[in-house]
Amino acid sequence: MTGPVALVIAVGVLAGALAIAIRGNSRLLEGPIAAAGAFALVLLGVVPAAAAGTTVRDLAGTVAFLGAILILGHLLAEEGVFTYFGRLAATRSRGTPRRLLGYVVVMAGAVTAVLTLDTTVVLLTPVVVAATLRMRTPSAPHTFALVRIANSGSLLLPVSNLTNLLAFGAAGLTFGRFAALLAVPWVAILITEWAVARIAFREQLAPASSDGSRDIRDGSSDFRDGSRDFRDGSPRVALGVLVVTVCGFVVLSAFGLSPAWMAAASALVLGVRRLVRKQTDVRRIIGEANPSFLLFVLALGVIVDGVSRHGGAALLGRLLPAGHSLPALLVIALLAALVANLVNNIPATLVLLPLVAGAPLAVLAVLIGVNLGPNLTYGGSLATLLWRRVVAADLRPSAKQFHVLGLMSVVPIILMATCLLWLSAKLIGV
Repeated sequence: MTGPVALVIAVGVLAGALAIAIRGNSRLLEGPIAAAGAFALVLLGVVPAAAAGTTVRDLAGTVAFLGAILILGHLLAEEGVFTYFGRLAATRSRGTPRRLLGYVVVMAGAVTAVLTLDTTVVLLTPVVVAATLRMRTPSAPHTFALVRIANSGSLLLPVSNLTNLLAFGAAGLTFGRFAALLAVPWVAILITEWAVARIAFREQLAPASSDGSRDIRDGSSDFRDGSRDFRDGSPRVALGVLVVTVCGFVVLSAFGLSPAWMAAASALVLGVRRLVRKQTDVRRIIGEANPSFLLFVLALGVIVDGVSRHGGAALLGRLLPAGHSLPALLVIALLAALVANLVNNIPATLVLLPLVAGAPLAVLAVLIGVNLGPNLTYGGSLATLLWRRVVAADLRPSAKQFHVLGLMSVVPIILMATCLLWLSAKLIGV
């Protein structure tokens, strides 16, 4: 099947799969339903069976790494790493909301870069919320900063986001070169996101009035993780594994090996440690990989292939400029941001990357668009939708405030980051 009918069917299946994922009420079903849609496209001839098999094989390594890093993030949480980070932030902020915001930005940037944006949203956000509640300071500025940095701060490393993993393969860069090109934009993004939150929530971040109307305390002594109390020390083993993991990503990449091996090894070390101590079981560890979501990603690749091969890619190809001049990179980044907000950033990445594959700067410009663009609307990123479920409505900005701030700040930040990418490429080469 070809032509407009095939395109309409593929777009309909894509819309249905995304609708199930966005609703999020049945996370166990998102994978099977998307897989059923992909299978239907193969049966109808919209996607050839051979092409579907190739897509699944191409994505298998990326999905395997994603599963390993999700398991690692949850094991680190169970070891108390994020609770420990929260205690440090609460203690060092000394009861000052503005200072806490700075620590939240740094923590979110680091956790997102190393352990993916989902880890920031699911595991770090509750710790930060707990810190704000114990300090009796408004949560909205800090939860806003968390979700913004979960998206935009995921730009630094190939392992920071599923979109990065996809782009890493298409760019043809080493792990170190990828990070070097994006380091300056990433730092500038964190500073800018801090400034946006600092200005937008300046009244809520103001120090307590002299009449004591806001009772602020650091709350650090309250931080516990189950039976574990961190007032007397840090989770040294888990922190050591985390440091070794980050170093391992760089070393393995230098030898042409996938960072998935390092993530899997680290998850194995912590998993065995907790199994020996009877603190978890194999079924729970496997469940932390979110198999349904991994299946969803594989199926989504097949579905997006159906959209691309029947007109979607051709349309976008006509809109994308050629070359890697600064104006071309700016257009690519903005177009990627637009597509991400129309269809979500994962399908946008899958559609756009084949059109710029082999052109490293164009690939990274796409990445800037699909990572930063979702801060414009709720629907641009699954992580943002997940954040809405994790954080209670009274502990985050209103929908109006979120979108107004997005309209005011996202495009300028995308332009800034793209300009800095271009400058970095001029200085260090590609």
